[in-house]
Amino acid sequence: MDRRESLRTLLIGGAGTGLLLSCRLDEDPDVSQLTDIKEPEYDYGRTPEEQAIIEELQEQEFYTEEEMKTIAVISDIIMPGDDTHKPASEVGVPEFIEFITKDIPAHKIPMRGGLRWLKNESYKRFDKDFLEITDVQKIEIFEDIAYPDHVKPEFTQGAQFFSRIRNLVTTGYFTSKEGIDYLGYVGNRPNVWDGVPQEVLDKHGLAYDEKMLKEAVKPEERNDIMDWSNYEV
Repeated sequence: MDRRESLRTLLIGGAGTGLLLSCRLDEDPDVSQLTDIKEPEYDYGRTPEEQAIIEELQEQEFYTEEEMKTIAVISDIIMPGDDTHKPASEVGVPEFIEFITKDIPAHKIPMRGGLRWLKNESYKRFDKDFLEITDVQKIEIFEDIAYPDHVKPEFTQGAQFFSRIRNLVTTGYFTSKEGIDYLGYVGNRPNVWDGVPQEVLDKHGLAYDEKMLKEAVKPEERNDIMDWSNYEV
């Protein structure tokens, strides 16, 4: 059931396509001078009303302690981690799922019903609660509900639940800092651009304005906003 590499390839492929379409430098630039640039602080565009709703949801509790433990176990089965990356339960995925469930109430009944189905199925098969059965027994249950194209009619509810929680787990994991690091995605970052090569400028009889070069081509100031009000052409 481990689909980590397939998912990683799929997600990187989407990000990589955009990167391949961006400009490529012939030589690796020296970006050492950019390391001391202070990143600006953002408020992510949240209004006071939105922030109030977030704080209100964070104060509420929907899942019981047992349900949260079950969600953590399922999360780690879906995203178990490895020698260099933490499992889902250690990067805040269960907490993410709880928040999303409260923020999108349509998740509430299917999630709680699915957790109840899992509990009942565990008692039916092994006469024990899901949290008490072995890892092998847990996987046995999931093997019957993890692949939608091969689910038997009696496992339809379990399959719908597993599909939902799998989506929530992967979303929570790959939007966490650790998940983004796992993908190797660094986002949009500035490069040092030295301008059009001199031989190209010579070929077309063009040249840079020296004043513009001094004021515009400064990698150490690339996060600053240029004030063109006093610039004379």
